[in-house]
Amino acid sequence: MKKTMFFLLLVSIAMLLSACMFPEDELAENQIPYEDQLISVQNAVNQYRNASGGLLPIKTRDMEVDQFIKYPVDFSKIVPNHMAEIPTNAFETGGIFQYVLMDVEENPTVKLVDLRIAETIRAVNVRKSANGGQAPIAETIAENVYKFNYDAMGFKEEPTVVSPYSGRNLPLVVTGRGVVHVDYSMDLYTALQEYEGELEEGQDIRFLLYEDNAVLPAYSLPYTIDENREPIFLNE
Repeated sequence: MKKTMFFLLLVSIAMLLSACMFPEDELAENQIPYEDQLISVQNAVNQYRNASGGLLPIKTRDMEVDQFIKYPVDFSKIVPNHMAEIPTNAFETGGIFQYVLMDVEENPTVKLVDLRIAETIRAVNVRKSANGGQAPIAETIAENVYKFNYDAMGFKEEPTVVSPYSGRNLPLVVTGRGVVHVDYSMDLYTALQEYEGELEEGQDIRFLLYEDNAVLPAYSLPYTIDENREPIFLNE
């Protein structure tokens, strides 16, 4: 009897461990921007556009929204008619990516937004709201761009986001209007060292990050170059 009970206990533990491990494995798969899934969505978007006389399968957003999240793909318009199922890494199926379209006028192109960044920004906004909607400032970084005083906000350490381009921990900044953004200066500095094309002062250079990458630099301010060809915030 004791042996039977012991055996059943071991089986129960094994089943519990398996149940705990599966979501982690599934989550890991949902965090990868698979190229074949991007291609499938792109093909579906193209098919829908051709079948609808030029319309795009996108959700309606406020036109003042960040350009990188302005045109989210509406999977209800392309699944199952133009693709079998929604990608496993899409937000709609529990993944971390929002599928969006860029260059909708000339060449609608499927890209991704890493929603983990939005979650970090949301956490900062919660602390900001608890502070009466104000953001304690530690220093001025550029005109109308500031660094938070995270100690005053109750953070034990400075919150950062993991760059989808370099894996660096990127800091956050806030504007005078209280809007929180990711600071991609470090990634842009690296990209500028490798870019051999022509750039002009006043030109938004964020395309250097996503031109050859599936993930967009969402929740960021525009950047340009200074006279030394180094990245600076672009005052609009």
